[in-house]
Amino acid sequence: MENRSKIAIIGSGISGIAAAKQLRKHNPVVFEATGCIGGVWKHCAFRTTKLQTPRCDYEFSDFPWAERDNSSFPSNMEILEYLHQYATHFDVLKFVEFDSKVVEIRFIGDRRKSEEYGSLLSGQPVWEVGVQKTGSETVQWHAFEFVVICVGKYGDIPMIPKFPQSKGPEVFKGKVLHTLDYCKMNQEETTELLKGKKVVIFGFKKSAIDLAYECALENQGPEGQTCTMVIRTPRWTVPHYSVWGLPFYMFYSTRAAQFLHERPNQGFFRSLICTALSPMRKMASKIVESYLTWVLPLEKYGLKPDHPFEEDYASCQMPILPEDFFSEADKGKIDFKRASKWGFYEGGVELDDGRRLEADVVVLATGFDGKQKLNAMIPDPFRSLLEFPSGMMPLYKGTINPLIPNMAFVGFIESVSNLHTAEIRCKWLSRLADDKFKLPSIEKMLGDTVEEIDIMKRTTRFYKRSCISTFSINHTDEICEEMGWKAWRKSNWLAEAFSPYNSQDYADKED
Repeated sequence: MENRSKIAIIGSGISGIAAAKQLRKHNPVVFEATGCIGGVWKHCAFRTTKLQTPRCDYEFSDFPWAERDNSSFPSNMEILEYLHQYATHFDVLKFVEFDSKVVEIRFIGDRRKSEEYGSLLSGQPVWEVGVQKTGSETVQWHAFEFVVICVGKYGDIPMIPKFPQSKGPEVFKGKVLHTLDYCKMNQEETTELLKGKKVVIFGFKKSAIDLAYECALENQGPEGQTCTMVIRTPRWTVPHYSVWGLPFYMFYSTRAAQFLHERPNQGFFRSLICTALSPMRKMASKIVESYLTWVLPLEKYGLKPDHPFEEDYASCQMPILPEDFFSEADKGKIDFKRASKWGFYEGGVELDDGRRLEADVVVLATGFDGKQKLNAMIPDPFRSLLEFPSGMMPLYKGTINPLIPNMAFVGFIESVSNLHTAEIRCKWLSRLADDKFKLPSIEKMLGDTVEEIDIMKRTTRFYKRSCISTFSINHTDEICEEMGWKAWRKSNWLAEAFSPYNSQDYADKED
């Protein structure tokens, strides 16, 4: 039961490695269920998967990309290499226990109620972590004062839709798999799965789009089959980071742009200003929509969304298209069908309007069940406190659940650059662990989380994604202020208002 470390970190993806680096003075133990670091970039990526943002917007503040001025989107292999270089440079790998799956966590702390959250490192064990090594049936228990959950919302447990009675996968004579299964295949296996096959993909988010593109590449030539995407809700897709010749960040990622949007703790007069400026906010969304409708054949293929672009941006659901994606559609290699419900028959898929699509292979790009992953790990009564009735996690500064003591969650609330938000939150967490500042009362923290959640709900109908993209700069301002840093990080007011923020602006320095 004894353990020399006070801190456990669960998961070694981007968030887990960022947490390990920032907390390294405490010699944390990082439990990684697999044999390597990388998280979803290792286990949930296809060979054509690329980053959704330019590399300069996805880097650690103290470890720039070697070619950070390269405007291309890095591939998943480039990101894994970059993460390994970072972990090696800061000697973080020595903390990682590979092939060590956390199967259960038990609370052994003091459950007496208090209005204050208390110190993260109190000197007494609060949690026991049950770990099972690969190939072993024995569960080893370790005691810690503080646990950081970095397993994320993606990967591990697939989200499988519910099908009408007698129309489930069991009636289909072909092959059915989830994108999680596809990610585990090598190139030879994926080629065998897709080439010359009638493939139906359900979904229209990043993984579905990437998979359809790979399917099209495998079916070149006159003998190649068409890949059909069945889509419930079309999303606004982006071919590149330019809108009518202007950089995309000018519309949403500067202080001036985010001034148009609601933010937490903005006060009565700021709320009035925000309401008065709402036409400008709608105009920005319309400008982006007009460009995307002009440059992409959305109307031709029935893919123009019914909701504003802003709602996809505010919910972090704005997939970047692979190069030549619609070119493959124009060649007949990718087709699109709209349907709200569907099921299987012997020869393929039946849509809600009675249309039947013949298929050899059906791939479910239907996402992952991150809630089930956490529920399997967190014990009662804390399991019931993981989310509000709205379906979102109540996380103060995107990290601390005020109702769960001595535990942090990194990587569960999204932004345009999840690496940046993970790193700045881990810096905040490190200083909190060192008692360099104190958390407000539990009541105050809950109030702040409710306010953030209400803003998300008012901004987009897809709010359960818990995304802070429309007020990310203000969110980081508040984190900086709690750490005792200056919130405004630029050299002059012009840059402060109109240039985008990235991790380099938050490099550790005297404030």
